[in-house]
Amino acid sequence: MTEYAHPDRLVSTDWLVEHLDDPAVRVIEVDEDTSAYQQGHIRNALGWDWFEDLHAKPRRDYVDQEGFAALLQAAGVGPETTVVFYGGNNNWFAAYAYWLARYLGFEQVKLLDGGRKKWELEQRELVTDVPTFSPTDLSIDGPVQSNLRVFRDDVLSRLDAATFVDVRSPQEYRGEALAPPHLPQEQAQVPGHIPGAKNIPWVQAANEDGSFRSADELEALYGGEGVTSDRHTIAYCRIGERSAHTWFVLHELLGYQRVANYDGSWTEYGSLVGVPVEL
Repeated sequence: MTEYAHPDRLVSTDWLVEHLDDPAVRVIEVDEDTSAYQQGHIRNALGWDWFEDLHAKPRRDYVDQEGFAALLQAAGVGPETTVVFYGGNNNWFAAYAYWLARYLGFEQVKLLDGGRKKWELEQRELVTDVPTFSPTDLSIDGPVQSNLRVFRDDVLSRLDAATFVDVRSPQEYRGEALAPPHLPQEQAQVPGHIPGAKNIPWVQAANEDGSFRSADELEALYGGEGVTSDRHTIAYCRIGERSAHTWFVLHELLGYQRVANYDGSWTEYGSLVGVPVEL
């Protein structure tokens, strides 16, 4: 049985239980709706609001290295601290935060396999107490990993040269919907998909409990659709959170080196004038 390329990028629920009181581990729940965190969360976990905390408002972009470092400082993260992200929707926005951390050059980060869903299914402890930690003066010394992110012009220049993976639902891919039913707030101007994109919904990479499928199963899933490590691969969805989940699978679990997340995704591409679109 094939092992993940980077198994150390994941932690299990059992591992986390053993490290909840470890001062060198900081657990952070990330979501676009923090009401679940307020109702109950993993003990000693902090809560980040994906939109309020990670975005450089009023622009549609993320905080830079300095802004991300400030968030980590406030969370009490020091040079020797390992950050473990988790969240709902099988780690949608936790994977987003993980990808952003790696993009901004912060390496001491892991993802809880299965996220909040698996933790709840196992009936593990949830608390409402919000922890506090002494702030640090952490700085991010690593360079921005620009190869992990693509922008509009990168996408347009690679339409015939890269493998595009549309990780949205088949209904969104076919142009029958613009957004998942429970997330209608940010939509493109037209429906459809990038020409030639493979439709491999993010959820196919997950087990019923939210954990990732085995390396062999993932290789078969993506390889069967022609998504291979020898070509540059670009993952996208609607706003980049589901595609961050797929980026994690391809880059961190399968070890594909030439894979990037297009976080502008269909909300941007589907609003551009004059670009090719397929239904």
